[in-house]
Amino acid sequence: MQSGWKIPSQPLTQSEMEAWKAQLDDVAEQYKGLLEDLLQRIVPSEAADSVYRDMRESFEAAAQSLMSNPNLLWQTQSRLIQDQWLLWQQGLRAMAGEQVTPLITPPKHDRRFSDEAWRQDPYYMAIMQQYLLFSQMVEELIDGLNGLDPTHKRNLAFYARQVVSAMSPTNFVSTNPEVMRRTLETKGQNLVDGLTRLREDLANSAEGINVRMTDRSAFGVGDNIAVTPGSVVYENELIQLIQYAPTTEKTFKTPLLIVPPWINKYYILDLRDDNSLVKWLVEQGHTVFLISWRNPGPAQRDITWADYMQLGPISAMEAIEQACGEKSVNLVSYCVGGTLTASTVAYLTSTRRGRKVKSVTYMATLQDFRDPGDIGVFLSERVIQGLEQSMQLKGYLDGRSMAYTFNLLRENDLFWSFYINNYLKGDEPAAFDLLYWNTDGTNLTAGTHAWYLRHMYLENRLVEPGGIELDDVKIDLRKISAPSYFVSTKEDHIAKWNSTYYGALLPKGPVTFVLGGSGHIAGIVNPPHKNKYGYWTNDELPDSHDAWQQGATFNEGSWWPHWQAWVTENGYADADPKKMVPARQPGKGQLKVIEPAPGRYVKMTIPEVLGETPSAR
Repeated sequence: MQSGWKIPSQPLTQSEMEAWKAQLDDVAEQYKGLLEDLLQRIVPSEAADSVYRDMRESFEAAAQSLMSNPNLLWQTQSRLIQDQWLLWQQGLRAMAGEQVTPLITPPKHDRRFSDEAWRQDPYYMAIMQQYLLFSQMVEELIDGLNGLDPTHKRNLAFYARQVVSAMSPTNFVSTNPEVMRRTLETKGQNLVDGLTRLREDLANSAEGINVRMTDRSAFGVGDNIAVTPGSVVYENELIQLIQYAPTTEKTFKTPLLIVPPWINKYYILDLRDDNSLVKWLVEQGHTVFLISWRNPGPAQRDITWADYMQLGPISAMEAIEQACGEKSVNLVSYCVGGTLTASTVAYLTSTRRGRKVKSVTYMATLQDFRDPGDIGVFLSERVIQGLEQSMQLKGYLDGRSMAYTFNLLRENDLFWSFYINNYLKGDEPAAFDLLYWNTDGTNLTAGTHAWYLRHMYLENRLVEPGGIELDDVKIDLRKISAPSYFVSTKEDHIAKWNSTYYGALLPKGPVTFVLGGSGHIAGIVNPPHKNKYGYWTNDELPDSHDAWQQGATFNEGSWWPHWQAWVTENGYADADPKKMVPARQPGKGQLKVIEPAPGRYVKMTIPEVLGETPSAR
C-alpha cells in the first residue's frame, strides 16, 4: 500500500537531519504561539455562546429522536458496517495490484479530492471512501429522523455538515497527499510558513478565523478596481453620492440611482471594466448615481433603519434633483439595499411623494423572509438576543465576524480550501479581485442591524401592512404603485428565490419577475458579452414560485438587456431621441465635485475604522 511518504533512496546526511530538526523546532514554536492566540479566544461573546447553545440543543434533539426510533440507528450502522467490509475487501484486492471500482466517489462539484492520489493510491482511496461513506451515513441518519420540527432539523443538518466537513482527510497533514508531498519537498517549510500566516490571520480576525483569500497587495480601490470615472457630488455622515461621467452624447432624462447593500462595499457592481454593471448602465445612456455607504464604527451606534432611509435614498434623491433638476428617479437596488429601498418607496408613497420613483428594481432582494436559508441557523431568538447584547456593548457588529459566518454557509469552498492552501501547503494566496472584495468588509451599526435581524428575519414584519413604522409612518408594501422589476437567482443561498418571489406579489403596481441562473453575485453581475447562465421569464405572477417556474421560459445570456428593454420600452427611461437630454457632467449642476470617485468612504477598512493596526498581509 502506498502513501504520501516515500523512503529516501539515500540516508539523510547529518546536515539534512539538523535541517529537519530545526524545522520541527520552528513548527513547535509556532504551534505554541498559535495556542496562546487561541486560548485568548476560548471565551466567546454572547452572540457566539448563543450559537453554541443552539448547536447543543440541536444534537440533543437528534439524540432524543433516535431513542424513539432505535431501528433507524441500527439500520444505518448495519449498512455502514457492510460498506466497511466491502471497503476492506477492496483494499486487499488493490494491494494485490488489482484495478478496483470505488464503492463511492465524491460529487462532481466537490473539489477536495481532485488530486490523482485519491484515485490511484490505494491508501488514499481507502481514506477518501471511508470519509465519504461516513458522510453519507450522517446525511441519511438526519434525513430519517422523525418528530423533529423543521427548524431543529435544518439546524441539525447544518451543524452536522460543519462537523463532517471539518473531519475531512483533506484538512490534515498526514491524510492529504498534496500536503504530504509539499512537506517532503520543503522539509516542512510549508508548515512553518503556514503557521506564520495563520497567526497573522488570527490577529486580523474578530471571532473565528478570517482566512486569507487573496493577495490584498495586488489591488487598490480606485486604482485597479472601482475605476469607472465619476465624482462624489454630495455627502453626509452616512453616504457619499457618486455621479458617473457619461460616455454618450445624450442620456435619458430620468436619472438612475443605485442603492447597494451596506453589509459589504458597493464596488461588486463596479469591480472591473469587463463586468461592471455601473459602466454598462452608463454606456446604455443612463445618468448614473450611486450611494457609497460609510463603514461605521462605535460613533454611529445609534443610526437606525429610518436614518439609513433618510440619509440614504431620500437624501440622495434630493441631491439628484439639485444636480439634474429632475424630481423623479429610476431606482436600482441590491440585496439589503433593496429591502431598504422597498421600505423607502412605501414610505414615500404613504407621505404622498411616491411620484419621486418612476420605477424600482430589486436585485436578489428579500422582502418576504419566510425562508432565509442556512443563514436562518444563526437567527433564532436566542442568537439574536446574544447579538443584541454584544452590539449594545460595542455599538456595532464587526464585519469580520459576519464574513466568517457567511463563509461557513459554503464552508468547503470559502473556508477549508483556503485553510489547506494557506496553512498546510504554505501557498501565498493568488490575486483575485472578487475575493479581495469579499474580504473588504464593513461594520454594521447596533441601532440598524439588531432591528433588521429581529423585525425582518425573525418576525418577518415587513410583509405585514403596518408591520414596521419608520418616522411615525406605517409601512405597507401593498400600497406601492411604482412599476417594479424583480430579478433573483436560482442558486442564491443568501436571498433564496423561493422567498424573494413572494416579495414580487406585494406591490399593487405592475411587476415583472425574472429568475437568473447561478448565485447571489455571479447571477446578478452577469455581463452580456460573456453569454453565461441565462434567465427565465414569465408574464404571469401565480400565487406560488413553483407555479411561476413551471410556466417560465428559459432565455440565453444575461438578464441585463431584458431589464434595459423593460425600462426603455415602458418609458421609465424614455428612449425617444426628442426626449433625451445632453449628457450631464458631474459638477455642472448645482452640486459641485467634492472629490473623484470612488471617494473616501469606500476606501475605509475595518481596522482603520476601529483604530487597529493590522498585521502584515
